Amino acid sequence: MSHIIKSVNLGSNLFKSSRIIILSAAHSSTSTQKPENEKKFKLLIVGGGTGGSAIAGTFAKMLNKDIGVIEPSADHYYQSMFTLVGGGLKTFDQTSRHTKDILNNYCSWIQDKAVTFDPSNNLVITKKGDKIKYDFLLLALGLQLNYDAVKGLQEAIDGDANVCSIYSPKYVQKVLPAVKSLKEGVALYTFPSTPVKCAGAAQKICYLSEERLFKNSLRDKVIFKYYTALPVIFPVPRYAEALDKYAEGRLIDVKKNRNLVEVRGDKKEAVFKIVGEEDKYEVVKYSLLHVAPPMSTPSELWNTPLVDQANFVSVNPDTLQHTKYKNVFALGDCTSAPTSKTAAACASQIGVVSKNLKAAIMGQELKGKYDGYTSCPLTVSSSKVILAEFGYDGKILETFPFDQRVPRYSMFLLKVHLMPIIYWKLMVKGMWHGPSFFRKLWRFGL
Repeated sequence: MSHIIKSVNLGSNLFKSSRIIILSAAHSSTSTQKPENEKKFKLLIVGGGTGGSAIAGTFAKMLNKDIGVIEPSADHYYQSMFTLVGGGLKTFDQTSRHTKDILNNYCSWIQDKAVTFDPSNNLVITKKGDKIKYDFLLLALGLQLNYDAVKGLQEAIDGDANVCSIYSPKYVQKVLPAVKSLKEGVALYTFPSTPVKCAGAAQKICYLSEERLFKNSLRDKVIFKYYTALPVIFPVPRYAEALDKYAEGRLIDVKKNRNLVEVRGDKKEAVFKIVGEEDKYEVVKYSLLHVAPPMSTPSELWNTPLVDQANFVSVNPDTLQHTKYKNVFALGDCTSAPTSKTAAACASQIGVVSKNLKAAIMGQELKGKYDGYTSCPLTVSSSKVILAEFGYDGKILETFPFDQRVPRYSMFLLKVHLMPIIYWKLMVKGMWHGPSFFRKLWRFGL
């Protein structure tokens, strides 16, 4: 009997030992797994707009889709078309695609917002609390629109049908109805003191609106004013001279060094600080007010080691590699590269970053060099465009073998019909790096 009891106890002890071993093994296996809110990618891209989607497409095959893209928006906008929407030449529906249709073939789309950046530990944390590690990081966050930076502007643009802006998908559809309803008074267009995306857009919509009223025989009843915080109408003298003459010919009152600081919606007044003169202001009555808002990099980047004193991502202007963190690159509007922030600039930067990021991943020398190329197709009417193309320090980099300061119908066709095709079919897939090949071809390598 005692023999039987000993056997039972032995079996019981074996069972307990086995149970301990099994539980221990289970604990060991789960402890090595990443928590559900932690992820790791070879390449992490913050921003799924033009530049982010292009780089994701470029590296999908090379990295076997080991790419994460943090992008909160469900819609991807071709923002260069917003001016044409405001001018009645395109519809709002033509400006967008679903983000999932652009990104999902290339990467893991994280539909969230990046809120914390820790480049010393190769870590980004999202608004939902996901901790995402990376080997390489691309920042392509664009700019944020700060309508609330101007006193009274947010309230006015939300509450008044005649206060509008082509810069935001939220407000761009207000522009055309506001222009159509204008019968008399003052149409006032503004440009801020901060860096902006597509610096020419504010005056382009002014030209298109002026032309519409002229065609409707209402032009003599409306005064058009264009107030810019800059000392010039355009940053490159070659095109500034042409635009000054064009605005003068259209009887548009251009005032420079005027920075919008307040909108008094109840009185329909805009208050401008006169740049360079202490405590001097100008108050302008308006019937229609179109605002290019102050802009900045997303506030989540501020006070991080990734940005310079102006809160732009600090990059080498040639390689677009971060000045401190060598596994970090940036492109598009959020960078410190000293050139105008346009879709055309982004296209050239995509080519440079693609080359240099690939070299960095492979441990090779960075040979891609960005020349600052940017372009602004200045739509001066519903049938003509001045195609401004330039690089660092205002160096002229025109593509075509004719004087591009002259408004042309051919350049209008390029802007309105060809560029959208290039954008959706090539650029967001990483297959368009700008017109440098054609510039060399048509200008015999110059």
